[in-house]
Amino acid sequence: MTITIAANGVPKPPAEIIEGFRGAPTSVISDNLARLPGAVGLKPYHRGGKLVGTAFTVRTRPGDNLAIHRALDLVGPGDVIVVDGGGDETRALVGEIMKNIAQWRKAEGYVIDGAIRDVASFAADDFPCYARAVIHRGPYKNGPGEINVPVSIGGSVISPGDIIVGDEDGVVSFPAAGAAALLEAVRTQVAREEETLKAIREGRYQGSYGKS
Repeated sequence: MTITIAANGVPKPPAEIIEGFRGAPTSVISDNLARLPGAVGLKPYHRGGKLVGTAFTVRTRPGDNLAIHRALDLVGPGDVIVVDGGGDETRALVGEIMKNIAQWRKAEGYVIDGAIRDVASFAADDFPCYARAVIHRGPYKNGPGEINVPVSIGGSVISPGDIIVGDEDGVVSFPAAGAAALLEAVRTQVAREEETLKAIREGRYQGSYGKS
């Protein structure tokens, strides 16, 4: 069946914006996005490390990964492969070989609203992978699918080129437009929270955090 490709690549924000979010907690980013965006139900399966990059989106038929294979021919540095698998947990869409292909292509990681397998390979590596479940059953490779179209990941709509940030708490996404202002707000909140923690350690905290 047909794999529709809306675009072969996605625009990248300035490198300093991406690197700025590498030190930003997803919780604080979410706080500054009205606590609304963020994929629900996904968890990290890699050993550790931050995920930061731009969304290279894929929509698959549940249990079918032909479109992901096609996407792997197109992705490159800075791309996060974001897969809308419809939340299906009955067949794995990605495993060890596809992890290694993505690494070879210098992608930043995977975000998958679906299942993976070969989980030990992900657990032994710092290549980021967020998914909904693990199962040994493999996928079909028949299609159809779409590449670089808006997708739904755990209730969060992600468009091609959106910035993706993932850490131990989960995954959040947002448009690149306005990212500079968001980064400044995040840094301000981080500084404020660090001051609160310092006040607690020094015995001078007076309840300000409950008002923020």
